This record gives sequence, structure tokens and C-alpha cells, in this order.
Amino acid sequence: MPFIKVQTIKGIMNSEQKKELLRRMTDLIVEIEGKGDPEFQRSVWILIDEQEPEQWSLGGIQPTSEMIAAKFSSAQQS
Repeated sequence: MPFIKVQTIKGIMNSEQKKELLRRMTDLIVEIEGKGDPEFQRSVWILIDEQEPEQWSLGGIQPTSEMIAAKFSSAQQS
């Protein structure tokens, strides 16, 4: 029974993005660990653990929501 914990910054993903992440990660684990057996899906546990931005450090700086949003938007434009 795999248990996967995804740690992220609170507010980065909306509900639809979380659903998509959970679905795709589950599919991947079923494909790899469950050898494609659809029944294995019922054994896959995934937890999204969201933490406030103040709990994180990026390059020694505690990021604000604005800094995080700017970093992600610039990464998507590259």
C-alpha cells in the first residue's frame, strides 16, 4: 500500500488542480507499482500537505504569496 505525501505552499493550487494532481499521481502509481492493475488504485493513498508561505524558505528568504505567484508565473512563461 503506497502512501505518498505532497508538500506544497498553501494557495498555489486551486481545487481543480489538486484533483488533477491526485488523479495523475494515482494513475502513475497504479501503472508503475500496481503493474497496471486497476484494482491497485484502491490501495493508493496520497496526501496534499499545504503549509502557509511563512513556513517555507526560498534561498534563505521567507516568500510572500506575491513572490511565489511571481516565481510561478515567470517559470510558466519560460
